[in-house]
Amino acid sequence: MAAEQFDDFDSFPNLVSMFLARAQHRGDAPFLWAKHDGEWQSVSWSETARRVAGLAKALRKMGLEPGDRVMLVSENRPEWCIADLGIMAAGCVTVPTYTTNTVRDHQHIMNNSAARAVIVSTAKLAKTVMPAALKSSECEFVIEMEPMPAMQTGQLSVHNWADMVNGTDADVRATEAAMGSITRDNLACIIYTSGTGGAPRGVMQHHGAILHNADGAAAVLREDFGLDEEEVFLSFLPLSHAYEHSGGQFLPIGVGAQIYYAEGLEKLASNIEETRPTLMVVVPRLFEVLRARMIKAVEKQGKMPNYLLDKALTIGERDYNGRNRLRDAPMRVILSRTIKPKIQARFGGRLKAMVSGGAPLNPDIGIFFQSLGITILQGYGQTESGPVISCNRPSFGIKMDTVGPPLKNTEVKIAGDGEILVRGPLVMKGYWRNRAETDRVIIDGWLHTGDIGHIDEKGRIAITDRKKDLIVNDKGDNIAPQKIEGMLTLQPEILQAMVSGDKRPYIVGLIVPDPEWTVEWCRAQDMKCDFAALQDNPQFRSAVRAAVDRVNADVSVTEKIRQFEFADEPFSIENGEMTPSMKIRRHVIRERYQDRVKGMYKD
Repeated sequence: MAAEQFDDFDSFPNLVSMFLARAQHRGDAPFLWAKHDGEWQSVSWSETARRVAGLAKALRKMGLEPGDRVMLVSENRPEWCIADLGIMAAGCVTVPTYTTNTVRDHQHIMNNSAARAVIVSTAKLAKTVMPAALKSSECEFVIEMEPMPAMQTGQLSVHNWADMVNGTDADVRATEAAMGSITRDNLACIIYTSGTGGAPRGVMQHHGAILHNADGAAAVLREDFGLDEEEVFLSFLPLSHAYEHSGGQFLPIGVGAQIYYAEGLEKLASNIEETRPTLMVVVPRLFEVLRARMIKAVEKQGKMPNYLLDKALTIGERDYNGRNRLRDAPMRVILSRTIKPKIQARFGGRLKAMVSGGAPLNPDIGIFFQSLGITILQGYGQTESGPVISCNRPSFGIKMDTVGPPLKNTEVKIAGDGEILVRGPLVMKGYWRNRAETDRVIIDGWLHTGDIGHIDEKGRIAITDRKKDLIVNDKGDNIAPQKIEGMLTLQPEILQAMVSGDKRPYIVGLIVPDPEWTVEWCRAQDMKCDFAALQDNPQFRSAVRAAVDRVNADVSVTEKIRQFEFADEPFSIENGEMTPSMKIRRHVIRERYQDRVKGMYKD
């Protein structure tokens, strides 16, 4: 059955029922792909269904009951999807966690969710999971996807994955029958928000919220791009993040697509060329990295490639702004036969769209890729909303400084103070065991997103900034930091930036220089590349200052960066200064560099 016929999302009571229906239609067609010994190998839809049913049966046999929480700690791989569906098929609740979590992070989530079991993929990840499980008063079972070396297990009952996923067609039929008792209102998962501030909170996503998201996203793709039975998704964002969980797992399940699991960010470019995806969900940071690499690669190829790139970008920007020129027609033909096919080949050659979410996309980045024939749709959402609220689409006119109209069956309005409010089946049930926070963000059924924005004449949502991140200077002017930071990171000299200025007379910035640019600069100066020493080098500071000045030339007086200092190292997930979806954690960075920031106001 062709994927475009899968428009029956409303008929399913839960996510597992939707998966089993798709598996019945797809049968022995390939579904989940991973690389083993250098070769892509698949697990069919029917085999996945048997493994899901087998796991559900084994979890119930262990003594797990409906509503029990099961923590899932794994990198993206077929087993992740099977585990997630198997947990839900047992009537339990998945608690996905990041592979970058520390023992302390795992312990907080395990204790807060009162998880009775944990599924862990590798011995490396078990090193942080097992200590947390041993200290937990609720955790009883550990399920190992891969054989682990002997380690202290204490009171924990340890089980082997292979023994638990050995299901049969009879188990699949029994699971189908059992799913009738699980409704859209039942809890599907608790996703702990990494948060740009404070301790992670458990967002309670019900089956109906994720089904709503998958249905709405499929409708966008079906109407604007068409869907067929050959759709291929490449999954590389963490599945423990709500965006990939809904958009990179349940959306492809809903449209009957194949899912390839990337080997990691370092191999993503080659994986794209190998798997030739038709659709991908990504975060803006990936586009920033790809843009920088593409520009550098073209620069090394000589005058003609650089000329063609410049022409493609110039014409693309004119087209985006509605200033099409007839005299550009000959150059369009040349570009369509030279640079554009080469760029598209790097993305596999059959990509329909890449959907950007998780953080704001700089409009210039979107126009850059669109000029080269790569369609980027910026979406918007939060973990608390399933997570997708809206998405750009060609039929509404793609405007890069908006995040498109809301998904179907989604209400959006703007509060008196500019805050974006959302209502509909996508809104979470609340924060796990946190009634006070739930009541603060959900009022009369409306989710208060904490984002500031407006709705344009075509019904597209435009986001100004995070309500709590808005800088209000000492004169009362509101300044959106993400806009300035986005402009800074577009400069070749700057990798990352965070600006400050709340209750202050002017804006200042913390800057992480681009490592590759820094190495090239040092080479040109015949100087040893010692970043600690470079921080105090007047010539180096002047070179970075030139990048800051370029940004200052394009912003208002209140947005200009008067002073800047260097951060000691890049903001990263490992040092706690970025979330897994690549948003900076402002409170962590402010605390670390508070003296440096204060020092920029001494004059």
